[in-house]
Amino acid sequence: MTTHSCIVLGIDLGAGSLKATLVDTAGGQILGDGKYPITTRIPQHGWSEQDPKEWYTALCHAVPQALSTARLSADRIAAIGVSAGAHIPVLLDKTGQVLRPAIMWNDQRSTQEANELREQHGELIERLSLNRVNPTWSLPMLYWLQRHEPEIIRKVRHFCLPKDYLRWRLTNTWGTDFSDAVGALLADADQHDWSDEICALIDWPTSTLPPVSRPTHIAGEITPQAARSTGLAAGTPVVIGSNDTTVELFGVGATHPGQAAIKLATSGVLFLTVDRPIVKPPISCYPHIIDGLYYLATGTNACATAHRWACKQLFPDLDHDAVQRLALSAPAGSDGLFFHPYLQGERGPYWDAHLRAGFWGLTIRHSRAHLARAVYEGIAYSINDLLCDARHKGLEIQTARLLGGGARSAEWQQLMADITGLHLELPEAGEASFGTALVAGIGIGLFTDPHDAVHRCVRVINTAEPDPTRHALYQDLFAIYQALQQAHAPIAHRLHALLKH
Repeated sequence: MTTHSCIVLGIDLGAGSLKATLVDTAGGQILGDGKYPITTRIPQHGWSEQDPKEWYTALCHAVPQALSTARLSADRIAAIGVSAGAHIPVLLDKTGQVLRPAIMWNDQRSTQEANELREQHGELIERLSLNRVNPTWSLPMLYWLQRHEPEIIRKVRHFCLPKDYLRWRLTNTWGTDFSDAVGALLADADQHDWSDEICALIDWPTSTLPPVSRPTHIAGEITPQAARSTGLAAGTPVVIGSNDTTVELFGVGATHPGQAAIKLATSGVLFLTVDRPIVKPPISCYPHIIDGLYYLATGTNACATAHRWACKQLFPDLDHDAVQRLALSAPAGSDGLFFHPYLQGERGPYWDAHLRAGFWGLTIRHSRAHLARAVYEGIAYSINDLLCDARHKGLEIQTARLLGGGARSAEWQQLMADITGLHLELPEAGEASFGTALVAGIGIGLFTDPHDAVHRCVRVINTAEPDPTRHALYQDLFAIYQALQQAHAPIAHRLHALLKH
């Protein structure tokens, strides 16, 4: 490996694919990308699982793609960072083998366990780990597994989060960062470590939990075995890294209190950087990459997920761009047609696993164009629902940076601005793999600190301002969108109870 190289590699495991990005830290230029799909299995309604071994297979495909597109040899990489979704438990036996599929963050099977923990120990958990129990977090998932798969739990010797599993495959070292410990809902915020008290609530052995380090800490080096399977150079340093939302927020430059971001990806996420831990359940609170800062996050279950579903089921004859053109041919407001994107229940702001998606307001005058636009607008309304809830809780947001695949479309940016009323900014690079590459650069000293990394590598390339006329229309329509949600929720619960039997 060339020690004076300024090229770093960021690897991010998303819900639908794994991406590898090579970044030149001299100016933040992306030199090459690689991407490989991930399969999600839904064995029952409300369940969602992935195979961790498939994640590593995807890494072994995506990294060589990135090197090939950049026309670089692996020994030019100075350091590597890995990020992935939070909350997702990976359970290993004494030989390091995966014991079962990983339960995903949008899985709702642990609703009963989450309710019990919240009712019996909610105040303690919020005080220690900053967040309220719901099925998204690892804690109730582990509680569910203890009840329903005790034979698996007896074999567990190592608990990992997804990024830590991938890094373990690369370096044969075991560890995590504090943001992912918080994301597991097993942390003690005062001690910046695991919480013995929370673990005791479900009799979870703390011996299975990895040591906690800073995201920029060098965890280890690429092993010869990993080098053979990935194409990376043996001996390349790998930092601890952090979860995807933490590196995403950092990677778009939201490094000062009051700076916000919106993610349009598999899920929709609203972020806000703050100067201290702020407990505003069910809005989540996590440590920032920058010491002393935290950020708040709240998210929907289905953003790009709803879009992909619509493209596959409603418009199978059209590609992505054609569906967008079709949607834009319909008028703002879709002539009174609404779509609620609750295809897998919903997280923020309702936290209701039994909500169902649906169109409302169809008339004989509506066309496929109206259906397409209603899907785009419904996803944007769901993000606006998060924004309204945050403001109701006293959080002030006027400007936000956009990230995620959906943010790359100028039309999508404008629709989001018109519905939310926010001034929106689009950074040149807005994906977790870019942010985690910068974290790797900090870890080996290519940047003096996180602020230096942002100053040198993060650039805003576009902005979107809300159109006053359209925003006024969407405010009226959004009130109806919310009223429909409230009216339909009891029906969704009745339907769930009926079908359950």
